[in-house]
Amino acid sequence: MHVLVTADTMSGSWTYTRELVTGLVTRGVRVTLVSFGEIPLPDQTAWMDLLHGLEYRPTAFRLEWMDDAPQDLRESSEFLASLVREVHPDLLHLHQFCHGDLPVDVPRVVMAHGDLISWAEAVQGCTPRPTRWLKWYRDTIVRGIAAADAVVAPSAWMLDTIRSTYTCPRREVVIYPGRNPIFFNPYVSKDESVLSVGRLLDAGKQVFLLTQHAQPFAVCIVGAEQTVPVPRIPIRADVKVSTDENSVAIRGPQTEAQLRALYSRAAVYAATARYEPLGIAPLEAAFSRCAIVANDIPSFREVWGDAALYFRTNDGSSLAQTLRRFEADRSLRHAYADRAYTRARERFTTKRMIDDYLGLYRSLVSADILAA
Repeated sequence: MHVLVTADTMSGSWTYTRELVTGLVTRGVRVTLVSFGEIPLPDQTAWMDLLHGLEYRPTAFRLEWMDDAPQDLRESSEFLASLVREVHPDLLHLHQFCHGDLPVDVPRVVMAHGDLISWAEAVQGCTPRPTRWLKWYRDTIVRGIAAADAVVAPSAWMLDTIRSTYTCPRREVVIYPGRNPIFFNPYVSKDESVLSVGRLLDAGKQVFLLTQHAQPFAVCIVGAEQTVPVPRIPIRADVKVSTDENSVAIRGPQTEAQLRALYSRAAVYAATARYEPLGIAPLEAAFSRCAIVANDIPSFREVWGDAALYFRTNDGSSLAQTLRRFEADRSLRHAYADRAYTRARERFTTKRMIDDYLGLYRSLVSADILAA
């Protein structure tokens, strides 16, 4: 099978794409990968070097949620259609809604890893103000969803959101994100610390909840979702603020090795986001055997069930109280760490994700062959 995959280089979904593409290629699938957004640096694409069966085509076309996206959509669609005619894939796996109606005779899967309107409703508490651009955005997404042979969502909550915000897909599937456990170390002795990933100014991640009240643990906040290449010259970009009641370390973007080490040493991971369709960081923390304290939102409840301890929705005081429960009861903390680790191993591995995708791909390709 030959699959053409499109990707977004400017969000946490790049990690998801890496896991997807690596998993497909190692299972014998030929992949042509096309990226949109910023052109990645060579070090950020080094993981592709050993993947035989992968062809990569980076582009700088704007992403559909950007203000200037309408100017690029025609050109990016023409580029993709031309590429399909050139490489003849069996199926398109699209991480942009806007290309769901691409004028080609190839089955199309659209992966709904987030959108601007549901983000605004969750984070800002209201639908964005009607504008000409927003009408273009909504109409474009509706057309993409309606034309896709299947829409995949990372949770049932996200699928419900897509239906209520835009339109009902002709076929819909929930495939939970996966990560390869081999990348994480669940066996290191833990520090008395809590880790969270997200920029302090990001209202969606709202890691700033950890700074609003005295915490029973030392707090480490990594201020970027995406990892960075290993610098030739070490750069320190850490800020540490300590008072009699609290210790908060703010770190800049980390390399993969640095982030893995932080996960492995942290006793607790604080999943503070109020909008989290993919949830890659909490999953990586679970594979590192961190106990998870999560914001009480539907997507976290669906994914983590009774394997996380929840604080009242968007409530920094409740977060501090919940962390104090873990500080006061180490056996409870260990139990939740084991629960998160076990749930991740049972439900959210790359192998399971790729199995689900291959099942979907084969059904669409077979249906296409039968229709022909």
